[in-house]
Formats: sequence, C-alpha cells, structure tokens
Amino acid sequence: MMAADAGATVLKDKEEPPKMPEKKKTKFDVLIIGAGPAGYTAGIYCSRAGYDTLIISGILPGGQLINTTEVENYPGFESGIMGPDLMIEMKKQTRRMGTSIIDDEVVAVDFRQKPLKVLTSSEEYEAKAVIIATGANPRKLGLQGEQNFAGKGVSYCATCDGPFFKNQEIIVVGGGDSAIEEATFLTKFASTVHIVHRRDKLRASMIMQQRAMDNEKIRFHWDSEISDIVGDQKVQQTIIKNVKTGQEKILKSGAVFVAIGHEPNTKLFQNQIDLDDEGYIILKNKTQTNKSGVFAAGDVHDRTYRQAVTAAGYGCMAAIDVDKYLTEEA
Repeated sequence: MMAADAGATVLKDKEEPPKMPEKKKTKFDVLIIGAGPAGYTAGIYCSRAGYDTLIISGILPGGQLINTTEVENYPGFESGIMGPDLMIEMKKQTRRMGTSIIDDEVVAVDFRQKPLKVLTSSEEYEAKAVIIATGANPRKLGLQGEQNFAGKGVSYCATCDGPFFKNQEIIVVGGGDSAIEEATFLTKFASTVHIVHRRDKLRASMIMQQRAMDNEKIRFHWDSEISDIVGDQKVQQTIIKNVKTGQEKILKSGAVFVAIGHEPNTKLFQNQIDLDDEGYIILKNKTQTNKSGVFAAGDVHDRTYRQAVTAAGYGCMAAIDVDKYLTEEA
C-alpha cells in the first residue's frame, strides 16, 4: 500500500470528501447594469434569446418606480399597480427566464478592451456585451416637506401623476421648457396651475412661454421659491417665499410638481463612453454607444419621454441589438 502524501487527508470508508466553496460565476454573455423597467426587460429578452445574462441591480433596485405609489399608465393592470409591486413582478419574471440578478453596486467599468469588465466592491465581472440601464434621477428641492410627501402629492412627472389631481390647485416649480410643458399639460386636470420660479423671467423657449402666458389657468409667482410643503397625510398647502423681499405666502395646493431637471446616473462611465454636456449617454446607432459591445437603454439616454413603458421598450430594443451584435461577432 502506498503511503499517503504528507499533509493529505485520508478518507475512511463511507466518509464524504470535504466540500469546497463554490466559485462565484463572473463571466457572462451579457451584463446589464441597473434594474428598472429597462434593465429587467433587457434581461428577459436576452435570457429568452439564450444568452447567459447577469443583472447587477444596484443597492436599491427598481429605479424611480420604487418611490412611486399608484401606477395607472403601465399596460396590463386594469386597476393600476403600486410602483414597488410592479418592480417585484418584473424581477420575478426576469428570474423565471433564467437571468441571474445580484443586488450589488458597480463601482467601476473598463470598456477599453474585450472582454468588457464591470467591477463591484467585491468582484470583477466579464461580459461580451454590456447594457447600461442606470436611469436618471430628478433634481430635488431639498426640503423636508418634499421628502415627507413624496408620492403623496409631491411628484416629478406630470404625465404619470397629473390625472390624480383633477379640479385641484397645483404647483409647478421651475422655469425651463420641461416646467412650462408640464404646467401646460396639467391645466387639462387642475383648476389652477401656479408656476413658482426663482427669477423674474422664464428660461423656456418663446413659443412655450407665450403658450403658458395665454393660458387662463396658469398663474406666475416670480422671484419666488418654495420654503415648505405641509399637509395631513397628503399635500394641502405650499408656502412660497419671495427671494428678494423675504415675504412668504401660503398657496392652497393638492400637489407640487418639481420640474427643475434630471441627472442621469452616468458618472461611472465618464471617459469610457461618449456623454453629452448634461451627462446623458450619446447613442451612435439605435441603442449602441460609441464603444463596441456597449449599449444603453432607458432614462440614461432618454431625456424626452422618461416613462416606465418607454424605458421597457428601450430595454427590449437594446436586447435585440445585443443579439444581433453577438450573432455577428460569433
């Protein structure tokens, strides 16, 4: 009988070999950064196409819908659905299709060469193709009342939430194209729309300014800002302050729509792919960025629509473009 090597484990009859820790899988066909409607939809399509797909969802997966109450305008839900519930259902469906999902945060990427590399605080992942679906966040006023009444009268999307406030007085904060467009849209529902702007003139285009000036439902509060938002369970009053005189006044209001811009979540991708002056991803061809194998979907490049359903559509488009890319590369 041969002697066992020094230090080796001698197994007795019926004794199980020691279990080694499973090595975490780090190489995938497709890696998706972000888990809102765009990321989940892209995951569904990529997995159904037969690709080994990973979604790195971030620390708070679900995008802006996680902070949204009732969603009435997403197809397939006759009575509406709560934003977090919609994201839970999307996540379940994506997993059922075979997509791997990890709730981790990407800290760096390297798109300079193949395979593409995506790093979290604990792992380095490699992929043949990457879809960026990190979304964008609305700029906020920074008020405690704004935080208290988020989803209870404070909104960042007139198209999403305007119909909830029929025949009520509504506040819109901002003076650019987005603010004036939202204020004009909200006159379809509101009894009065109050535009609160820090300056004495608007930044919006002249045609949009004139449209708002001519609308009898719109009232302007110049040189003003919101100092507080108050109510019982929901928004009932908004306190605005004149920035020149310091004088405050109270406006009765059922909702406050903040329209002072969005910030795309693209700091990770600076010097890796082309971004415009505001940080949105520039697409070269459909959903393709300027780097081969790197695609984008949703609010991270879409500054116009910013809807859950359009983000999901972009996720579908990016996945189909990835399929074409990987087929041609094979």
